[in-house]
Amino acid sequence: MPETRHRPVALTVTRSLTGGSGVSAHYHDEHQIVYASTGVLAVATSAGAWIAPATRAVLIPAGTVHEHRAYGQTVLHTVGLPQDALTGAEPVVVAVRPLLRELLITCSARPQDTSPATLRLRAVLTDQLRDSPERPLHVPAPSDPRLVELGALLDRDPADPRSLTGFATTLGSSARTLSRLCREELGMTFPQWRTQLRMYHALRLLAEDQPVTAVAHRCGWATPSSFIEAFRRVMGYTPGRRTRAEF
Repeated sequence: MPETRHRPVALTVTRSLTGGSGVSAHYHDEHQIVYASTGVLAVATSAGAWIAPATRAVLIPAGTVHEHRAYGQTVLHTVGLPQDALTGAEPVVVAVRPLLRELLITCSARPQDTSPATLRLRAVLTDQLRDSPERPLHVPAPSDPRLVELGALLDRDPADPRSLTGFATTLGSSARTLSRLCREELGMTFPQWRTQLRMYHALRLLAEDQPVTAVAHRCGWATPSSFIEAFRRVMGYTPGRRTRAEF
């Protein structure tokens, strides 16, 4: 990650980011929720990357060094949260329903407003977050050099059709060893890891208005229909509805 900056307060603010731009590595003393009402936002830490389209938001624990990256023209909303709003040690991706969406947009547009009305809105926002289901889309970062190299190959070409055995031959390892490392380090199987990474790339390409058919082939799905079905299973809706909040 780039140079880390300490931002004592998790800023409550709305800002616009062009595709490919971002916010360099930093951390806050407060918890923070980050939400892109348009575009797609990726949040990266040393533990991996979390990605969120307009139907998701990312909760970032206090003290977590992280950076943001925007894909597509992105409107970013950030809101500082009280200490009891989050208990985990890693970022969490949650579903954003219509009410939570409006609360995030409204609260982030009032960064200096401490009026009773705004404080009540922030309290409702916190309540909504507690009731929002988690919708994880996390690409974990491995530490074993063999998995790091495998991750780099997958990231460079998510459509690479090779099996784990094929990758193992390239890496001078065995499929059995790589499979074990995936379960031990990443908490998932190799196919699950590859699917998460492919979905990460797909969301980025969709944010740049790439056609669904092109995204399917560039990210490794044999047909657009198989991509649409995989996308629906992971995201809960089809790629053509990706800008709508879930109900």
